Order: sequence, then structure tokens, then C-alpha cells
Amino acid sequence: MNTLRYKTISANASTVNKEWLLVDVEGLPLGRSASLIANFLRGKHKTNYTPHVDCGDNVIVVNADKISLSGNKWDQKKYIRHTGYPGGQRILNATQAHAKNPTRIMETAVKGMLPKNKLGAELFRNLKVYADANHPHEAQNPKTINLTELS
Repeated sequence: MNTLRYKTISANASTVNKEWLLVDVEGLPLGRSASLIANFLRGKHKTNYTPHVDCGDNVIVVNADKISLSGNKWDQKKYIRHTGYPGGQRILNATQAHAKNPTRIMETAVKGMLPKNKLGAELFRNLKVYADANHPHEAQNPKTINLTELS
């Protein structure tokens, strides 16, 4: 009789090892890069992934203003919001949204791929998006990730 027992290791806030990752999305498709970034935020690339725990990494996205959309999505993709007042629906296409705030397109795409609950809101706080190559997180020594090798 074998008395050796195996236990499933479940991560918690004290056992999680969070890192800082730097991702350059210049010239990359929006959806493909957003899905990989969402996986890094969730921690699905780690062996101790636990669905109900924030075990993902902090992700810094640079050059978000140089993202690419295929086909006619710059004109046809719609970003809809509502002011809360009657008749307050506002619609911007991707070109207008990019001109108004170039980082918002990437943030919206990644947020849509995260869970729609308190954990998703907590994970979204680990995302930092910048329009150009400059970012204020050099002190965290981020590890550079090349998304073209992963996809």
C-alpha cells in the first residue's frame, strides 16, 4: 500500500510571484496582442495558475498608438458609450477613438478579454498602457516580451 499523497498546489496572495513585463505592440494586430496580454495579466502562462487568484504579472504596453487593425476596421469598428442621460448614446469609430485617446483602444480590447467581476477589475489595474516608447516604470526592471515569437 502506497502512503504517498500528492496535493494540488493552489496559489494565494502570499505565494504568488508577480513580475513586471514590457510589451512593445508597434505594428501588431490589436486583437492578437490584446489576447496575449490578457493571458499574462491572468497568469495563465504560469504553472501555479489559479483561476480565482490574481497570480498574473504587471504588464507595461508601449507604442499603443502604432497598433494595427486589419481590413476596414479603422472606419467600421464602433466604440459605443452612454452618458446616462436620455438620448446620450455616443458612438466613435476606431479612427476617432484613436485620435481622441490612442491608449484607450488597447485598454478596451484587453479589458474585454478579462473576467467580468471583481477579479477582472483587480487584474485590469495591473495593466499600464502608454502611447509612445517612454514609460515611468524603469525602476521595476521589466522583462521585455516579444509577442511576435509567441503568436
